[in-house]
Amino acid sequence: MPAFAFLPQLFGRSPSLLRVRAFLERASVVDAPVLIQGETGTGKTLLARHIHRDGPRSEAAFVAVNCAGIPDGLFESELFGHAKGAFTGAHRDRTGLVGAAAGGTLFLDEIGDLPRSHQAKLLSAVEDRTVRPVGSSESVPVDFRLISATCRSLAEERAAGRFRDDLFHRIALLKITLPPLRERADDILPLARRFLDAAVRRHALSARVFDHDARRVLVEHRWPGNVRQLSHVVEAAAILSPGPPVSGGLLGTLLDDEPPPPP
Repeated sequence: MPAFAFLPQLFGRSPSLLRVRAFLERASVVDAPVLIQGETGTGKTLLARHIHRDGPRSEAAFVAVNCAGIPDGLFESELFGHAKGAFTGAHRDRTGLVGAAAGGTLFLDEIGDLPRSHQAKLLSAVEDRTVRPVGSSESVPVDFRLISATCRSLAEERAAGRFRDDLFHRIALLKITLPPLRERADDILPLARRFLDAAVRRHALSARVFDHDARRVLVEHRWPGNVRQLSHVVEAAAILSPGPPVSGGLLGTLLDDEPPPPP
């Protein structure tokens, strides 16, 4: 069964989605670095997991790292590990996240948020496939596949001098941009029906259907949170609907708290 059958984010027939599916099938069977770009909620992490799952390293670990969530002073220790006694509290040797991905896949999420000062340190590990634990005088070889993701435009980040060109070329041998849901209008209703049926099963509800107004709201909404937002709104509507028809009014209420779109 094709990998996208398990990915609701890739369910649909829009041309942009067909391009993503073709990329997934090709990228999964090789061992090259992949860069996934796209707005929040478009399914970047799920796509990375499925590239790993269908690839040559599927039996080994998939180690996900949120680059935006690593405290500045702990970057090297978290990624590369440390030796016993390297600093106060380092009571034993510790393998970093890069080492934990040995033989498998290292997924660097939100790599566009990585400070430039850390990018040079990461570049060395990516180029040489070695890491030097903090407090150690020896580098350790590590074999891993690299998949990166970002919701930022790395072209803009590079032009502004915030992202290194040399690191970009190392992480982006293969690259894909996931389309936002507003550019996949024909996929919205089929996706919403799948999410509605899934919510009925998950919460043991009676059957649910969208009324005419609900279908209109679904298609006309901009969905700034993309497929993730659609799935959450549909699940909430399934739970809160007093009867089988899910109304447009209920969906509108659930969307009322959404911030206005940027100008």
